[in-house]
Amino acid sequence: MIERSITSRIFESLREFPVVALIGSRQVGKTTLAMTMAKAQANTLRLDLEMPSDLAKLNDPEFFLSQHSEYLTIIDEIQRKPDLFPVIRALVDKTGKNGSFLILGSASSHLVKHSSETLAGRIIYHELNPLSLFEVGQDTANILKLWLRGGYPRSFLAASDAASMRWRNAFIKTYLERDIPLQGIRVSSVQLERFWRMLAHFHGQVWNASKIADSLGVSAPTVNHWADILEGTFIVRRVQPWFSNAKKRVVKSPKMYLRDSGLLHALLSISTTDDIFGHPSAGASWEGLVMEQVFSALPETWRWNYYRTHKGAEMDLVLFPPQSKPVGIEIKRSKSPSLGRGFHEAFKDLECKSAYCVYAGDDFYKMQENVYALPIHQIGRMAQMTE
Repeated sequence: MIERSITSRIFESLREFPVVALIGSRQVGKTTLAMTMAKAQANTLRLDLEMPSDLAKLNDPEFFLSQHSEYLTIIDEIQRKPDLFPVIRALVDKTGKNGSFLILGSASSHLVKHSSETLAGRIIYHELNPLSLFEVGQDTANILKLWLRGGYPRSFLAASDAASMRWRNAFIKTYLERDIPLQGIRVSSVQLERFWRMLAHFHGQVWNASKIADSLGVSAPTVNHWADILEGTFIVRRVQPWFSNAKKRVVKSPKMYLRDSGLLHALLSISTTDDIFGHPSAGASWEGLVMEQVFSALPETWRWNYYRTHKGAEMDLVLFPPQSKPVGIEIKRSKSPSLGRGFHEAFKDLECKSAYCVYAGDDFYKMQENVYALPIHQIGRMAQMTE
């Protein structure tokens, strides 16, 4: 078992809110985490809505759940039964007890839509991401292993790289042929797989729906719909551009990343660490890995974007702490990184308070005034240093 860093925040939320929602991709470890937390509770009830026997218990959900009002009720895959949300609202309003429900879901847009309409003021959300360096260990071996295999627990903990690749290929197949239809999404699994593999080759690039649509022989609205499906099930992350400066001609399309480097490598048929270093997508893959570690390390109140102008000013990430000037992030795979003209122009345009070049080396050092080289294994220091 790998201890998840989000655990303490969920316990705290259960003390403060009647309903806590834990959302994230399939197989990311939500159920395992919930079961671990349940062992620390006096009375718990778990319902898995993919099990017909558990669904049958909810023929009269208000009656059944009210019989366990003193329990922490864990409901897995709640997006399968959205009519539970009004029942949950009525029960928590009746008891007024915090820590009544822990609900798990793997379809963010559906879950948020239904719960926000009925549970406003009664619910808090937490997203469980794939494993991060802070959870698996930050030595060189684990960095390379996490980069190659990704952060899905079964993939990362597999007995070998080959076994990990088999798990990831099986995950992709199951996701397309079973998980998507179970969520009521009607789309051809063959077409969605072709799109997903195409997207892997565009990983880290500015989103151009028309270009991808032409390659696949479909319309731009169709590929946008497919992208929404992958984003809504936590497979893809859109990083939006920052364009508040009206004096600059900036890129206004998002960048698209596969959130897990292991799935990216499976789609690109990259099976070993040596394969990564010889692949044209190595730099983009590393960039995506680092971004996910940055997002895992940031406080939930921070926002982020990327920045690019048509004249060449560019920054991989711009972080926005509350009530503070932006913090810049540049990502380099080199062990001796250097910063180009585009970075310096972006730093000036954005009036950054500070910036960090996250790289593959071992030492933290000052590159220039308010700009520092930051090893990937020290990303956890970043939020504290920028306060």
